[in-house]
Formats: sequence, structure tokens, C-alpha cells
Amino acid sequence: MAGLFLAREQTWGMKTLSLDLRERILAAYDAENATREMVAARFRVSLGMVKKLIQQRRRLGEIGPQHHRAGRKPLILPVHREQLRRQLAVKPDLTLAELRAATGLACTLPAIHYVLADMGLTFKKRLSGRRSRTGRTSFGRAAGGGVAKVASTRPGWSSSTSRRRKRT
Repeated sequence: MAGLFLAREQTWGMKTLSLDLRERILAAYDAENATREMVAARFRVSLGMVKKLIQQRRRLGEIGPQHHRAGRKPLILPVHREQLRRQLAVKPDLTLAELRAATGLACTLPAIHYVLADMGLTFKKRLSGRRSRTGRTSFGRAAGGGVAKVASTRPGWSSSTSRRRKRT
């Protein structure tokens, strides 16, 4: 009795149909004047797969798998990358928003950031540039070294106020 039941593996996702099976499906559709539903039932594939194969053959002239066409398509193409490079050559301190407006891209600012990083173009302050100076924050005289305020941190609560000997 156990031999009558065949265990079937559970698969998550679709498996690619072999080229041989694709050819047999289309040959059966062409030769027998069968409907797409009949061909799908005969080869135990979905109706959508039969439709896809017929459309793919009509549109591309080939019936092989199209994995290289799958996935999200990039919004920023090589043409846009060259525009970004030219814009930054003219004015290197453009912001991401200004770059997006100048190139007419309809993408997010982080997308432009990632493309620029991929191109090796980053906006980073260099040591060779002029350093900024810290300006004075107060024009009044500072108080002399008189009595300090009461400490807000109790002795021993912080490692800097601890009375224990420090390890050396």
C-alpha cells in the first residue's frame, strides 16, 4: 500500500522549463490546432506559460528562458551617469537635489548618492582645502578662576570623579 503513494517535494517558486519541453509545447500547439488550454493540460503547465511562450516566440523569435531580463531595471542609465559626471566637472559642489534637477531624473536622492559613490565621485572635505577657523563665541570677559558651582555629578558616580586609584 505504501508504494501507491508517491511523496512529492514541495517547491517554492517556479522552475524553469527546459528548452526541449518548450519546443514540444509549441510544436503541439502548432501541429494539432489545439487550444492553449488543451496544450497546457496535456503538458501539465499553466495556461499563462503557454501564452507566454507563444507571445515570446512571436515577439523575440526565440523561446529560451529570459532570466537576464528579470529584476528591477535601473532608473539611472549610463547616459545619466555621463550627465552627472559633466555637471560635477563644471560645478563640483552641486547638491544631490541640484544634480537631480539638472539631469531631469525622477529618482530619489539616495539613488543618486549610490550612483555617485559607485562612480567613485564623493563629496568629502579634503585636507588640502582651506581649513575653517573657529570664531569667538563670546565677546565678554570670562570670569576669573573663582569658586565653581556645586558639582552636578556626585563623587564616585562617574569614572572621572571616582576616588579609587586608577589602574596604570
